[in-house]
Amino acid sequence: MTAIGSTSSHHIAWGDTLSALAVRYGTSVDALMSANSQITDANKIYAGDTLNIPGATGGAPGPQGTGAGAGVGGTGAVGGDTGPIDARNPAAIAEQFIGRNAGELKHSDELPMQSWVPNNVNCANFVSAVLQKAGVIDAGQASASVDQLANNLKGDGWQTVSLENARPGDVVLMQKNGQSHVVLFAGFEGGKPQFIGSNNVNADGSQRISWGGASGNYEIITPPR
Repeated sequence: MTAIGSTSSHHIAWGDTLSALAVRYGTSVDALMSANSQITDANKIYAGDTLNIPGATGGAPGPQGTGAGAGVGGTGAVGGDTGPIDARNPAAIAEQFIGRNAGELKHSDELPMQSWVPNNVNCANFVSAVLQKAGVIDAGQASASVDQLANNLKGDGWQTVSLENARPGDVVLMQKNGQSHVVLFAGFEGGKPQFIGSNNVNADGSQRISWGGASGNYEIITPPR
């Protein structure tokens, strides 16, 4: 997905709708259809296609949440209350890798992931790499360990924030059954919080980049604002 501007575009993800994208990019359904002649039915767009965004001015505020609580998965595109989604937004970067196996991604040169990390525990490895690619952290702050990543970020001034005040790209930390996990907050879709991360969703227990991943009680931390 490119930065928003007069010639911006959006890579359609599963769950996207024209009406939601119109709100997100500060335009209208009619304008989107006029800029995309291939769309003949406003209710039918297809994941994987590229959508031209005419004269977008930014996203609209997302619905407010209620703070840490039960995790919600999701299939919608990145949203939220921070305006345009661009290459500096970790959640937008993470969205580009939806469906990719972490075991394959860590050996590519697309993200600065550490290749030695076992395929079933790449959550912090992925989040660290996305934050680095977005320019939010440097290599010295990154870690393939959830707990170490959390310590590094908090030591550098990241603070706990309520769900209603979270921004796309904030880091979501959780502990469940003695295991640590980390994903990224990706905004709201239909009033529900969305998350993206490297999650244990493959049949063999290995991880794949997917929506969801936050469950139980979670903590959202945000960089110094």
